Amino acid sequence: MRVGDIVLAIGNPFGIGQTVTLGIVSGLGRSQLGITTFENFIQTDASIHPGNSGGALVDAAGNLVGINTAIYSQTGVSMGIGYAIPVSIARQVMEQIVQKGSVTRGWIGVGVQDITRELAESFKLSVTGGVLITHVERGGPADKAGLKLGDVLLAINGKPVSDTTGMLNMIAVLQPGEQARLKVARSQGDEELTVTVGRRPRPPQRKQ
Repeated sequence: MRVGDIVLAIGNPFGIGQTVTLGIVSGLGRSQLGITTFENFIQTDASIHPGNSGGALVDAAGNLVGINTAIYSQTGVSMGIGYAIPVSIARQVMEQIVQKGSVTRGWIGVGVQDITRELAESFKLSVTGGVLITHVERGGPADKAGLKLGDVLLAINGKPVSDTTGMLNMIAVLQPGEQARLKVARSQGDEELTVTVGRRPRPPQRKQ
C-alpha cells in the first residue's frame, strides 16, 4: 500500500445493510493513538461509521488490505479519519488463533522511552535514534541478556528502532524461545547482545 491509493471500506453501518464507501489511503504506520497496546494502522478517509468495524478495507482491484477498526471523532460519526489493521497483522493473528488457540506475543521485559532532544542532552547521549531503557524486569529475558538501565536500544536483528511503538511491535512478532540480536549504545561504545525472547505475560484480570 502507498499513500494516495484508492480503497473501499465495506461494512454494515447502523445495521442498515451492507454498504461501500470510497476513499484513499491517507497515512501508513499510524501509532501512538491510544487505541490499543500494539498499533500500526492504515489511515483512510473512506467513511467508517458505527457498524463498519470488522469489515473489509479493499483496494481498487478487490484485494483485502485491512480490517476496519476505529475512527477519530469528537461526535461518534466519521470525520474523515479512519483506521484499519493491516491485513499482514490480521493474518498473523488469525494463524496463531487457528494453530494455538490464542495470540502469542514476544516479550523481553523492559520499559522504554522515546529519546527527545532534551532527554539526549540531559543524559549526555551521543545518539538521537533508538529508545532509552528505563526499566529492566529482574530475572526477565533482557536482564539475563545483560541489558541495563540507561542503555539505548538502537536495532533489533539489524532493523533500526525508531521509537517505543516500533520497538514494541518488533519484539511482539518474535516467537518465545527465539533468539534476537540487540544493538545497544553505551558510554563505552555500541555493543550487541543476544536475548532469548519470552512470552508476553497476560495482563492481570480485574477483581469483580
